[in-house]
Amino acid sequence: MTIIAIIVAVLIFWVIFSFNKLVSLRNQVKNAFTQIDIQLKRRHDLIPNLINSVKGAMKFEQETLTKVMEARAKAINAFQQGNIKEGFQNENIITQALGKLFALKEAYPELKSNQQVSQLMEELTGTENKITFARQFYNDITTKYNTQIELFPTNLIASMLGFKAFDLFELPKESAERETPKVDLTIS
Repeated sequence: MTIIAIIVAVLIFWVIFSFNKLVSLRNQVKNAFTQIDIQLKRRHDLIPNLINSVKGAMKFEQETLTKVMEARAKAINAFQQGNIKEGFQNENIITQALGKLFALKEAYPELKSNQQVSQLMEELTGTENKITFARQFYNDITTKYNTQIELFPTNLIASMLGFKAFDLFELPKESAERETPKVDLTIS
């Protein structure tokens, strides 16, 4: 009888410990996403100011500017609807379009010398760096959480109590960020 009581007590403590660990990890994932969301909000607020600042000078690059604004609107809408995966995909489009916009700045001398554009691009660059770090942390803690809910025997408790895996932030398969950079070392 004593052995059965000890086994039951150990099982109860193990269930409580496992549940608390899963809740803690789930809350860390939610916090990590909130940190990304804060930086994305900052980026979403900076983008219209940057677009308005460069619109006149970049008359021939309206497609790039339109792409940035459309992706921004789609990302905001997806996150508001709770579609994190779609929101992340649209954020990837914004990142690619902003990269192109930053590169195009070099082709427009009036933009290079414009203090407001330079300041906005510097703020966006800093925000992009913060987003990158926040995404990395999110993926790290999400992987830890997802692994925990899949490991035996914790997976038994996780499935019984409704713990679900979270999506990772991933680059699209055909992303420009996945391509190997081309370097030309020929001397003219």
